Amino acid sequence: MQARPVPWGVPVSWELSSPESLGLPSGAVLAWLDALAADGLELHGFTLRRAGRVVAGGHWFPYGPERVHHVYSLSKAFAAAGVGLLVQEGRLSVGDRVVDLFPDALPPVVGEHMRAMRVEDLLTMRTGHAADVTDALVAAGDGDWVTAFLAQPVEFTPGTYFVYNSGASFLLSALVQRVTGETLLEFLTPRLLEPLGFRGSRWVSNAGGVNLGGWGLHLRTGDVARFGQLLLDRGEWEGRTLLEAAWVDAMTATHVPPGTNPDDGNSDWAQGYGYQVWRCRHGAYRADGAFGQFCVVLPQQDMVLAVTAGVRDMGRVLDHTWTHLLGNAQESPLPPGADTEALRVRCAGLTLDVPEILDPPPLRDVQAHFTFDPNDEGWESATLTVTGERGTLVINGKTSNTVRFTLNAWEEQTLGTWGTTVALTVRAGWQADGTLALTLLLIEDGARWEVRWPAPDASLSVGLCAPHYGEGHTLSARPSTLGA
Repeated sequence: MQARPVPWGVPVSWELSSPESLGLPSGAVLAWLDALAADGLELHGFTLRRAGRVVAGGHWFPYGPERVHHVYSLSKAFAAAGVGLLVQEGRLSVGDRVVDLFPDALPPVVGEHMRAMRVEDLLTMRTGHAADVTDALVAAGDGDWVTAFLAQPVEFTPGTYFVYNSGASFLLSALVQRVTGETLLEFLTPRLLEPLGFRGSRWVSNAGGVNLGGWGLHLRTGDVARFGQLLLDRGEWEGRTLLEAAWVDAMTATHVPPGTNPDDGNSDWAQGYGYQVWRCRHGAYRADGAFGQFCVVLPQQDMVLAVTAGVRDMGRVLDHTWTHLLGNAQESPLPPGADTEALRVRCAGLTLDVPEILDPPPLRDVQAHFTFDPNDEGWESATLTVTGERGTLVINGKTSNTVRFTLNAWEEQTLGTWGTTVALTVRAGWQADGTLALTLLLIEDGARWEVRWPAPDASLSVGLCAPHYGEGHTLSARPSTLGA
C-alpha cells in the first residue's frame, strides 16, 4: 500500500502543530469547546490530529494525559483489530464457524442457527440473536461465559439480523484467547499497542480470566487518537504495516445498513455498522463507548478526534464536531491569529467544573454520624470527621471504605465499589453557605459522586453523577448517634 500523501509537504512523524498550519482555524476548536460547555457536556480529555500531527488537545484537570480512562464500548474496535491480526497471521478466517472454535463449550443440543454462526457474524453484530445476550453472560457469574453465550437461543439466521450485542464482542475476545493462549490485551500489546506508543493500558477480565472484549478497556486519550490515526492510514504507522489495509477497510465499511435507527437519516447511529465500528454522516466513521468515549475518523478532512468524557448526550458531541471542526477544515494553511494563542492558553487551563469552596478553609473540627436510607449501593452508615485541614468519610455497608481528603486540595486513593477497586480522586472544602462539599471522582471510569453536608444537624446527601444513573440519583443519610 502507498503511504497516505501529506498535504503541504509535512512529515507525518512531526507532532504539535498549530491548527492554522494545517488548515484548521483555532477559532473553530474554541467554538467547539464553547458549544460543548454551553450544553453542559463534561469532557475529560481530547486530542485532535490532522495530517498525522496533533493540532490541539488537553485534559480537564485533575484528568491528565497519562491517566487511563475506561473507554467502554470503544473497546470493541480493539477486539476487531485482534481478530484481524489473527486473520493476517493465517490463524483464523472470518468464515470459520463459532461452534468449531469452541467444541468443548457447546450445549447438548446445538440449533441450526447456532451451527451457522461465523466469526464475521460476531464482528458485524449479526449473530442472529433477537437481543443483546450480555446480561445472560454476566448472570453466569463465575461460570463459563463462553458456555453461556453458546447456550442462548439464536432466533434468526446469522448474517441476516443486526442487534447491538456486547456478548458477541466478548466472544471475539474469547476466541483470540482460545487460538493464542493469551488474553486479547496480551496478544495486542507487542503487535499493536507497543508500536503505537500505548502506555498503562489495562483490560478488565471476567472471573475466567478473559478480557471483556466489548467493554473494560482503559486507555489514555492520546492513545485512542493514535489508534484512529492507524485506521485513517489504513493500518500503517511510521512506515510499518501493523494491520493489513484490507482489514481496516473491512472494519470501517458498511456491512450492516443502515444501523439501529433506519428511519432517521440525520442520526449518526443510522449510517451503518462495520466490524465493531460505526459509520457516521459526512463520510466519517467512529469507534465509540458509553458516556462520550470517541475515536472519530474523518478521512475527507484527514482528521482524527479522540474524546474521553462523562456525558449523557453523545449525539450532541458529534453534532458539534461536524459543525465546528469538520465544517471549518480548509485545504490550505491559514495565517496564525489571536485565536492561535487563545486556544493554546485555553487547552493548558482546562479544569473540571467543581463547586466553589473557601480558600483558606475555616479550621472547623467536626465529627458526625449518619444512617443511609436503603439503597442499591448497599451503603448502611457513614462517619464524617474533619480535624483542621484533614478529614475522612468512612462508608460502611456491603463494602466498607475510608475516603481521605485534604481541604482545598485534590487527593488520590482507591475505593472498593461495584465489585472492584477503582481509582479515586477527592476534593473537599467548605462553601460560603457553610456546606461541606466533597467531589469524589472515579477518575478512570468517567463518574463522580458529589457529597454535601449543609449543617451539623442536617442529612448527608450523595449525588451519584455517573452518566448511566441519569438525573436525580441521590442517596440520603440521616444524622445518627450510631458510632458516637
